[in-house]
Amino acid sequence: MAGEVTKSTSAEKVDTNKRPRGRPAGSKNKPKPPIIITRDSANALKAHAFEVTSGCNVGECLVNFAYRKQRGLCILNATGHVTNVTLRQPSSPGSTLTLHGRFEIVSLLGSVLPPPAPPGVLNGLTIYLAGAQGQVVGGSVVGALIASGPVVIMAATFMNASFDRLPLGEEEEEFGGNRQRHHFGGSEVNLLGDGGLPSNGYSWATGRASSKC
Repeated sequence: MAGEVTKSTSAEKVDTNKRPRGRPAGSKNKPKPPIIITRDSANALKAHAFEVTSGCNVGECLVNFAYRKQRGLCILNATGHVTNVTLRQPSSPGSTLTLHGRFEIVSLLGSVLPPPAPPGVLNGLTIYLAGAQGQVVGGSVVGALIASGPVVIMAATFMNASFDRLPLGEEEEEFGGNRQRHHFGGSEVNLLGDGGLPSNGYSWATGRASSKC
């Protein structure tokens, strides 16, 4: 009888020392620290909404913003009115059309390349306008584009851009097009021999600082 009592007591000790299975009641996962991004990626696009004040040159305001921020700029669209616009139309090479009066912006497209491209260069600002009678006319902007009332512009900025010559040859396709690719902006090296874009692809002009914007 004494031996049986001793065995049952030992079994009770073993059960009390065994670690219970599962998570203890009321326990929770430790909170993970938040991931904070302190620097934008060089290849990321950043959306912007600009409002150009009435009487300002829309093109100069965009160029000045891109130059001061040291970023490229891709103009997506705009709303508002402009006045006294001079356009170059593709149907009449070399000739310009001057529109007098106030016109509503239907579409606005253009771009500014980031450094090391020449500063203050607006590369091809194209606009479509609607007149008071509903007629629509468009073309490349020549000269100033003066806002008549507030003009709101949607755009995206970037730090890096690459220039690729198309179509790609067999060698370029095999090596991923590295031989025909040139980078602009950020830490990439400009591989063009003359320090600029080819004359048949882009044309550069000297930008002027705006006194109003």
